[in-house]
Amino acid sequence: MRTWRSARGWPGALADLALPAECAGCGRAGVVLCGRCRALLCGARAWPVRPEPPPRGLPPVFAASGYRGPVRAVLLAHKERGVLPLARPLGEALAVAVRSALAPAGAGPVTAGRAGGGALLVPVPSARRAVAARGHDAMRRVTFVAAGRLRRDGLPVRALTALRQARRVADQAGLGARRRRANLSGALRVPAGCRAALGDAPVVLVDDLLTTGASLAEAARAVRAAGGRVVGAAVVAAVNL
Repeated sequence: MRTWRSARGWPGALADLALPAECAGCGRAGVVLCGRCRALLCGARAWPVRPEPPPRGLPPVFAASGYRGPVRAVLLAHKERGVLPLARPLGEALAVAVRSALAPAGAGPVTAGRAGGGALLVPVPSARRAVAARGHDAMRRVTFVAAGRLRRDGLPVRALTALRQARRVADQAGLGARRRRANLSGALRVPAGCRAALGDAPVVLVDDLLTTGASLAEAARAVRAAGGRVVGAAVVAAVNL
């Protein structure tokens, strides 16, 4: 019998085995994610989203779904509770948004650039202390799932964890748009060792959630400063969709 191990370690894994699985979105017994909630999370298309006001430098953003109801519950279950099997449907939802981000005329054809790897999916990094507290890097895991899904569909893409935290930032929870922008200004960087990997490939920035757009705008600034070509951004969910 195949079992799933959560990010909470063996005590959490044993608890998962002792209790019946339930849908992370609606609580239906017997399944980690039911068909209805999967359909809400990952539809056939993504939508362009834009916070108001948009932060300076924010690229075009596409979201697979709105951040509410079962979708919100699924994102929180994966990120905060370490329900790792949810990485696959979340990655598939992100892949739908990435396709839309690569489609606009400004992106150009998705072919191998000088780095030889086609388009790049660059995740917005979480703070180290948040990753340590959760026991896993949620966005990194989802990004690699999305890249694999797109490659199976014939798109030459790869995930590149090029961004690093340049300094500590305050918790974003409860901060308004202006304070979020100030909190994140200059907070990300691309290390020298990752700059060559960017090459001339189109870069799609990826994150789990769009709120004010401050994180994606800062990520775009850092990638552009390193010589990268940002063509868009993709998120699993957006608050204003």
